[in-house]
Amino acid sequence: MDLKTHLAEQKDIVDSRITELAQGWLKSDSRNGALRAAMGYSLTAGGKRIRPILAMAAYRGCGGGDSRAWRAAVALELIHTYTLIHDDLPSMDDDDFRRGKPTCHRKYGVRTATLAGSSMLLAAFEELACCCSELALSDQVSDRVLASVASAVGGGGVIGGQVVDLESERREIGRDTLHYIHSHKTAALLRVSCTLGGMLAAADERQLAALASYGEDIGLAFQIVDDLLDVEGDSAQLGKTAGADQARGKATFPTLYGLAESRKLAAEAVKRACTVLGRHKLDPDGVLAALARFILERSS
Repeated sequence: MDLKTHLAEQKDIVDSRITELAQGWLKSDSRNGALRAAMGYSLTAGGKRIRPILAMAAYRGCGGGDSRAWRAAVALELIHTYTLIHDDLPSMDDDDFRRGKPTCHRKYGVRTATLAGSSMLLAAFEELACCCSELALSDQVSDRVLASVASAVGGGGVIGGQVVDLESERREIGRDTLHYIHSHKTAALLRVSCTLGGMLAAADERQLAALASYGEDIGLAFQIVDDLLDVEGDSAQLGKTAGADQARGKATFPTLYGLAESRKLAAEAVKRACTVLGRHKLDPDGVLAALARFILERSS
C-alpha cells in the first residue's frame, strides 16, 4: 500500500465534507456571520486529518463498509479543531499561529474565537447523532458512541489533561504527571477515534479493547514526536511557533527523558501498537500500522 497516496485520497474526502459543512454554516444564519466565518476559517485551515482517517481505517478493519460512517469520522475533526481554537486562546497557550495562519482569536478576536470553538464542539455532536441515525444503529450503540466521545473530550479526557497541563507550567513535575497530561490531552481523542470506528462497525469487546490499546500507544508516540519537533523543528515547517513549550515552562518528554530516550519511547509505543493490530487481525490492508509509523516519522 502506498500510504502517501492513501492519505491524500482520504484527506481529500475529509476536506470535501468539511468544505460542505462550512459553506452550510455560512448560509444557515446571516446574523451569526462572524461566528460562522470563524468556524469555517479554523476548520478549513489545513491539517493532516489523522483522526477521521484513523476512525475510518478502524471501521474498515472491523468489517465496516458504509460510506455514511464518514459523517461521524469528520465530527472528530470538528472536535479536534475546537481543541486547537481554545488551546490557542490568550487564557491558555496564547499562540499567534496555527497551521501557518494567524490563530482564530488573532483574526476574529477572543470572544468570537471562544464561541466558535464551543459551537464547533456542539456541531460535532450533532454530526455524530445524525450519523448514528443514518446508519440505523441501535439506541444502545448510539448512546455508547456519544458517551464515549463526550468522555474523551471532557474532564476525564482532553479538558482534564489541559487543566493539569496549565497547572504544571513552570513547575517541576514527575513522569507520572507528564504521562497523565498527554494520555488525556492528546491520546484520548486519538484513542476514541479508533474505538469510534470499531463501534460503528459493531466490533466486539475484544476488538474495541485492542483498538483502544492501539490508540493509546499512537497517542503517546504522537505527543513525544510533537515535543521533539518543538525542540528540533522549524516554525515554517511546523506551521506554529517552534520552542513555544520551552518558553512557557512546560514539562515535555525531552525535558524529563532526554532526546534519545524520548525517541526510544516513541518507537516502542509504535511497536506495541502494531503488535496489538497483528494479534487481533484488525488491519487487513495495513493502513493502521502504516499510520502508526507515519506518526513516528512525521516532520510537522
